Amino acid sequence: MRFKISLSLIRSQNQKLPLSYQYELSSFIYKTIARGDKMYADWLHGNGFATNGKQFRLFSFSNFHIPQYLIDKKEERLIIQSNEISFDIAFLPERSTEEFVKGIFANQQFAIGDKISKVEFKVNSIELLPQPDFSKPLIGKTLSPICVTMKNQAGKLDYFSPEHPDYSTLLKNNLLTKYEAFHGTPITTDVFLVWETNNKPHPKLIKIKSGTKEETRIRGYNCRFKLFGIGV
Repeated sequence: MRFKISLSLIRSQNQKLPLSYQYELSSFIYKTIARGDKMYADWLHGNGFATNGKQFRLFSFSNFHIPQYLIDKKEERLIIQSNEISFDIAFLPERSTEEFVKGIFANQQFAIGDKISKVEFKVNSIELLPQPDFSKPLIGKTLSPICVTMKNQAGKLDYFSPEHPDYSTLLKNNLLTKYEAFHGTPITTDVFLVWETNNKPHPKLIKIKSGTKEETRIRGYNCRFKLFGIGV
């Protein structure tokens, strides 16, 4: 299930976020789930769906949708010029009923940021969004950077652009692994997945735990795309 969560800035507009705020936003989501159902949050954080030693979380979320903003490249800040913004969040269906999600996020107040700057928000509304029609090719754009990786011979991660010839295969393998983790059994049919990039992918370097000794960086890509799969 997919939801749009609308937020208002508590103080005023023209407040500054770090350009890499995704880790802090995911932390807020985890903490909100924990307040709603601690046992569920503990399992989500410690396990997720697992298969072959890999673990997968139960949700994904978009970047903030900000009607008006400026970017300060020197200070690596995102200046919000709108009083209201939003983001999308999607859950697997088992526990993610509309009542559960609205119950845990309604009227929440929280801050996103780092040691340099933070922005305080209040949740205004939670709207259930329609599901995409997966019976036909999916044409759209990424709502947050997609990170597709594979370990090289040195044991380090190589990050793949959507334009790479192996991208479609790597994406398909990832989806099949998640299918097995979710259903507890691998898919029994052959699957052909076709990925087409409809514009020049835009790389995005995201900092995790920015400003700390544990700071790491990962690379994802935003783009417009066409995606469809065939099972035989």
